[in-house]
Amino acid sequence: MTFWAGKRVLVTGGAGFLGSFVIEELRRRGCAAGDVFIPRQEEYDLRDKGDVVRCLADSRPDMVIHLAANVGGIGANRANPGRFFYDNLMMGVQLIEESRKAGVGKFVAIGTICAYPKFTPVPFREENLWDGYPEETNAPYGLAKKMMLVQLQAYRTQYGFDGIFLLPVNLYGPRDNFDLETSHVIPAMIRKMVEARDRGDAEVVLWGDGSPTREFLYVEDAARGILTAAERYDGPEPVNLGSGMEISIKDLAELIARHTRFEGGILWDTTRPNGQPRRMLDVSRARDYFGWQADVEFDEGIRRTVEWWET
Repeated sequence: MTFWAGKRVLVTGGAGFLGSFVIEELRRRGCAAGDVFIPRQEEYDLRDKGDVVRCLADSRPDMVIHLAANVGGIGANRANPGRFFYDNLMMGVQLIEESRKAGVGKFVAIGTICAYPKFTPVPFREENLWDGYPEETNAPYGLAKKMMLVQLQAYRTQYGFDGIFLLPVNLYGPRDNFDLETSHVIPAMIRKMVEARDRGDAEVVLWGDGSPTREFLYVEDAARGILTAAERYDGPEPVNLGSGMEISIKDLAELIARHTRFEGGILWDTTRPNGQPRRMLDVSRARDYFGWQADVEFDEGIRRTVEWWET
């Protein structure tokens, strides 16, 4: 409670999925509502240097938590590689540089596990981050976000700028993006199965063959992890935020079918890409460096997410 008292915090992406939970968690931890500044896209284009400078002048933050990203699932990444690269790179580079020049006390950058090499040994350890090229469908996005790590490490060395870089695994939970054109796997499956159930469809069609594995982190756990790191961690090394569990897409589909009460068949469209073969993080660094670990069990998180979508 005392850490956040009187601190002015700029939260980019604060109106988004993860951002809304970070804002709620900030207030639970004693950060006054008037001390949290959420830049709206229609007022501040964070790709534009002038808007970034104006945003920092208007908010006068002690800390910046940079959550804003232009992101989507496999389909959106394949359709927009150039836009996802440019938007995410420009937001991160300019915000870090102008925050340094404005005298911001701490910068918390949120990366992505899409930055990891395609064939990273499982579980993914932070020291493997540079051991190869990312999975092709999301490499432009992943590399753009990873440049924030390079920049923060360089700025720490040259300027003594306090910036940390966190790598959350795939997030899910209430308020997620359920647009089938841009959503990630969990909300897409939930929506498809609920709608198929309500129409009485005999089957749903899902991408790939169901063999890839993924790890998922409940969004409230992610918000707590980000703010715990902001409070307790000050170092150059990137840190994974995850649940430490691994589930195949096939098993995920069956779990969601059970929670949505969809009793039809599941047809796998193998003409569609699988994405990265496996994803699971080593989460020991977060525990060792700042004493954080995920709390919400996956089955419970899926139940809450389905319940939110159906209400």
